[in-house]
Amino acid sequence: MATVTLTAGNFDATAQGDGIVLIDFWAAWCGPCRRFAPVFEKAAEAHTDITFGKVDTEAEPALSQRFGITSIPTLMAVRDGVIVYAEPGAVPAASLEKIIEAVRDLDMDEVRSRMA
Repeated sequence: MATVTLTAGNFDATAQGDGIVLIDFWAAWCGPCRRFAPVFEKAAEAHTDITFGKVDTEAEPALSQRFGITSIPTLMAVRDGVIVYAEPGAVPAASLEKIIEAVRDLDMDEVRSRMA
């Protein structure tokens, strides 16, 4: 599955539903972002049950501010509408796979009870 461009107009509808959404906050001028992009794209092709979204921080400064993005790239994972992971830095493919596996393995009832 191809990645989805996330904007202020479609972010909530995409990220607040059921399932897993991985989000790459990036900018065209960012070297590490450009190096991470093919890793993210390849993972999107391999995990068609996950939504892979990209937020261009230059085009969507309000989203960057909303989530406190101060360093890019930043990878965020949302599962069933809950942010379960958010870390800056480009990650190698093997690390991205581990993050995906960890997000899949979460017990969301336990996550919600810890949030309460």
